[in-house]
Amino acid sequence: MQLNEVERIAQAAANAAQDKKATDVVVMNVQTLTPMADFFVVCSANSRPQVEAVARAVRDELHDLGVGCKGVEGMDEARWVLLDFGDIVVHVFRPEDREFYHIERLWGEAEVYSVGESST
Repeated sequence: MQLNEVERIAQAAANAAQDKKATDVVVMNVQTLTPMADFFVVCSANSRPQVEAVARAVRDELHDLGVGCKGVEGMDEARWVLLDFGDIVVHVFRPEDREFYHIERLWGEAEVYSVGESST
């Protein structure tokens, strides 16, 4: 997948999360920082059912775009759900867990932009 296509899909994941009322949705461009992914999508959801709904919505939206999910972690507890789409990794956090792990700080050198913004 070319970078512009990957970025478009990351934005689609972020939009799907926002459509399920996820908050503080950001896309992080980590392509120059790690070989594991080009983009992280990070968002918060206030309850277990909302975390599950956001994760399902993102998985379904990307599936509809032809992007398969390679793995899901954390759905059992639904406090931090990680969805691995290869070039894109989506993190759906409960607010207190997002604050504790603070991915944005860990990947502080990444370009971060909100839903609807573009890095280009």
